[in-house]
Amino acid sequence: MPTSSLAKIGVLTGGGDAPGLNAVIRAVVKTATNAGISVLGLEDSFDGLIYPEKSRLLTPRDVTGILRLGGTILGTVNRGDPFAEQIVTPIGTFDYADRVMEMFQKMGLDALVCIGGDGTLAISYEFYKKGIPLVGVPKTIDNDIYGTTSCFGFDTAVSFATDAIDRLHTTAEAHRRIMIVEVMGRNAGWIALHAGVAGGADVILIPEIPYDLAKVSECVRRRDEKGARFSIVVVAEGARPKGGSVSLIEAAHDGHVERLGGAAMACATALEKLTGKETRYVVLGHLQRGGVPTAFDRTLATRFGGKAVELLLKGQFGKMVANHPPDIVPVPLGEVVGRQKLVPLDYDLVLTARALGVSFGD
Repeated sequence: MPTSSLAKIGVLTGGGDAPGLNAVIRAVVKTATNAGISVLGLEDSFDGLIYPEKSRLLTPRDVTGILRLGGTILGTVNRGDPFAEQIVTPIGTFDYADRVMEMFQKMGLDALVCIGGDGTLAISYEFYKKGIPLVGVPKTIDNDIYGTTSCFGFDTAVSFATDAIDRLHTTAEAHRRIMIVEVMGRNAGWIALHAGVAGGADVILIPEIPYDLAKVSECVRRRDEKGARFSIVVVAEGARPKGGSVSLIEAAHDGHVERLGGAAMACATALEKLTGKETRYVVLGHLQRGGVPTAFDRTLATRFGGKAVELLLKGQFGKMVANHPPDIVPVPLGEVVGRQKLVPLDYDLVLTARALGVSFGD
C-alpha cells in the first residue's frame, strides 16, 4: 500500500494496563494528524472493531493533557484468543476474527497501531497475516517482551516497588522482622530483580532461579549474627521453590490466563518456622500498574508512538517498534511472538547482586 493512500488509521490498547499507554496514544494521534491522517480510537482492544459504537475520532484536542495519566483512555481487555471465539449480534452469530476483518474494511481504516503485551501482539500478528496492515507497540510492566530492551511501564512499576521496599526497611528494622514483598512479573523476574537491588533487599526470589527456603533462612541467620536483626525479601509472583510449583490464586479457565499470587504468604509462613523470627508480607499487586508514569516511561512511550506512525507511513507493516538503545527500531512481529524475554542467569545485575551478598535462594 503506498503511503499516500493512508487516510485513516485505528489505534487500540489490549491486555493489562501499564503506565504510559496514554502517552503512546497521544503520540500516535499527534504524529498522524500532523501527517494528514485521521485517527480512530478503538475501545476495549479489538472489540472496537466489532462494535462501531466503541470507536471515536481522536484529534489533538482529545489527547491534550493525557501524557501524564495512567491507564488508557481507550480501555482494554485481557482475555483469550479471539480466533477461537464467536460473537452473537442482533443480525447473527459471527466468528470474532472474521468480524474484525469485515469491520476493518467497513470502517474505512487503512492500518492499525496495536499497543499491547505478548498476547495482543500475537493476535495482531495473526490479523496481519490475514491482511490487516498494522504495527505493534510493546507494552508490559513485566519487561518480558522479546526483541526490545525495555517496555514502557516497567520503570514506573520498579520505581513504585522500590519506594515500597524503602518504606518497609524502617518498620522491619524497628520490629526486627523479616519483611517479604511480592511483586508482579508473571514468569519473568525483571521487576523483582531491579526493585530488589534498588531497594537494598537481602534476598531476591525470581522465577528463573528456583529457590530453597533453607538457603534463605541461612542468609537471615548470617545477617542476625552480624547484628542486622532484620531482613528484606523480594519475591516475584512467579517464583517457585525447587521441585515445587508457582502459587496460584486462580487456575486458567474459559479463555482467561491463570492468576498468580500467594508466593509471599507461602514464603512468610515457611520462613517464620525456619528462623523463629516474626515475619510479615506485603503484596503490591495492581498498585504497580497504576499512577503517573515516570519521565522515562513517558519519553519511551512517546518515541514508540511516533515511530509506529513513521513505520506505517513507510509501509513497513507487520513490525513491532523496539527499544535498541539509543534507537527505536522495527522488529518483525514474527520474530517476537511465541517468545519470552527472561532474566539470564549471567545477567550483569544478577552477578552484581550476588557480589554484594544478595541471596537468590540457590
